Amino acid sequence: MRLLTVVGLCAACFVPLAGAAEEDPLVQMVVDLVKDDDAEMRGVGFEQVRTQAPGEAATLAFAALLPELRPDAQAGLLAALGERGDKVARPAALQMLKGDHPVEVKVAAAGALSKLGSADDVPRLVELLAEEDAALAAAARQSLQRLLGEAVNAQIVRIWQEKEVSDETAVSLMELLAARRAFDAMPALLDAAVSDSAAIRRAAMQALSDLAGPEQLPGMIQGALKAEPGREREAAEKAIAAVCERVDDPNARAAPLIKAIAAAPAESRLALIPLLGRVGGPQARAVVELALRAPAAPFQDQAVSALCNWPDASVAPRILQLAKNHPDKGQRIAALRAVMRIAVLSDERTDEARLELLKKAMRLATRDEDRKLAIDRARAVRTLASLNFVMERLDESALTEAVCWTIVELAHHRELRNSDEARFHEALDKVLAVSKDPITRERATKYKKGETWSGKDR
Repeated sequence: MRLLTVVGLCAACFVPLAGAAEEDPLVQMVVDLVKDDDAEMRGVGFEQVRTQAPGEAATLAFAALLPELRPDAQAGLLAALGERGDKVARPAALQMLKGDHPVEVKVAAAGALSKLGSADDVPRLVELLAEEDAALAAAARQSLQRLLGEAVNAQIVRIWQEKEVSDETAVSLMELLAARRAFDAMPALLDAAVSDSAAIRRAAMQALSDLAGPEQLPGMIQGALKAEPGREREAAEKAIAAVCERVDDPNARAAPLIKAIAAAPAESRLALIPLLGRVGGPQARAVVELALRAPAAPFQDQAVSALCNWPDASVAPRILQLAKNHPDKGQRIAALRAVMRIAVLSDERTDEARLELLKKAMRLATRDEDRKLAIDRARAVRTLASLNFVMERLDESALTEAVCWTIVELAHHRELRNSDEARFHEALDKVLAVSKDPITRERATKYKKGETWSGKDR
């Protein structure tokens, strides 16, 4: 009853401020509610802080209560002041970030700065990113991501460029710039892409993959060349490919990349050929085929790598040919595994065509690890034909567990399982007879009963 009465009074007392906040009856009522010992009453007061009693004087009156309140009430009032969005409460929020205030209060203060703060608060929020308390660091990160103002991005960049911050902090700042869609930070990100720090290079390239356009490709190519061969180089190439994806015409996506590669130093162009494969398209294919026919073996090897990186199945016949006939065993294996990758990609091909390509690759496989890969890929083609394909290999001891896992993966899809319940029951019975894996056996048992398996894949 008391709560309902107070709510009614709050609505009845809402009049525009005519003078000082302390003379306004609504302000005084809200102050009393916020100071109340009852949490429910304080909640009503916080809601009034958010939505009622407009004006800076009222905001200052509410903010002045902070030192008088217990920690949970301080946190609630800070959140309400943040949502109120009146920046005259900023000094009060900053004050609550100082000293030995409880973490819950500091979390609320950091969160309130997302609406109350300015670019001047970026350094303090950046410091909080390194806090041991995860909630406080997360609140600071969220405020940095949401903070408005033309100078905010520049301030974030300045901190990582001019101050001595850890690589971990620099990485966090670049992630924030990407989340903020900070297109004005791209020059700084391009500089970071050729940093001597691998962590900073990776973060810069990832941020650029979200923000950059074709005009930034030359700089990103320098980042790819600076990257260490292996995982870092692959990640850099994927970042560049993501930028090329933004070219609307799929047949022209490689054009800006080819232009950028042509402008690169001659000694660097060889290393960039595999990158063309990640973009694909007829223009990239023409360049790769030229490299494949080059007399120098390094160009041929890079061309094979490009074809193995291809994003679609258009090059499947060419890669299959390489998997059969390439004179180098390592390149044959790479091509074979690439066929298995692209065979099951979702595109305009029929399920029958996808599975047939996988079968062709399987017939070329001589190593158990490659044959296991083919069995594993078959689960992406959700048809009875795929089930029959893997069942044919169930008696091969080196492949048994891989086959069993693919069977239960196919059986996981109820509609497919129900399309030929007898065949699936037969397959699941065989899984239970030969598999030694407890998770595989558990899944087979549940699917035979028509139940859902809620566990996680290995």
